[in-house]
Amino acid sequence: MKTIETWFELYGVSHKNPTNIMIHKLCVPLIMWSLLGMLWMIPVPSFMANIHLNWCYIFMIAAYSFYFSLKSVKLIFVMTLMVTPVIYLLEIYGAVYSKEILYSCIGVFILAWSGQFIGHKIEGKKPSFLEDIQFLLIGPGWCLNDLFKITK
Repeated sequence: MKTIETWFELYGVSHKNPTNIMIHKLCVPLIMWSLLGMLWMIPVPSFMANIHLNWCYIFMIAAYSFYFSLKSVKLIFVMTLMVTPVIYLLEIYGAVYSKEILYSCIGVFILAWSGQFIGHKIEGKKPSFLEDIQFLLIGPGWCLNDLFKITK
């Protein structure tokens, strides 16, 4: 199993250009937040609704399973810092403003992914997730590594 240091190093190979890095540091969190919002809005079967479980929480369980396997307390802490405000706002406003949240999330998701592909065009390298889908879970932590010093 790769360590968080190895994952970040591998992710960094296709993220050297300063413009691409700046685009990623803006767009990757936006993609993550918009994805959580879209997953929140997908209807769930009644057995899930009865226990207050939705697709967003299922995604987060899978993501955190991956993060725990990396044995990085800092990464788990940083991801929790990123996710908690989004989940909190979805809990409060999700039912009341579901249509508005869904449409906003779709728009942000499309714009942010467009930014990502522009960044990779500038970089001249393919996005890392085309090599390994797990890089989609690494990107948010990598973008915040300079700020939070997740790795040494």
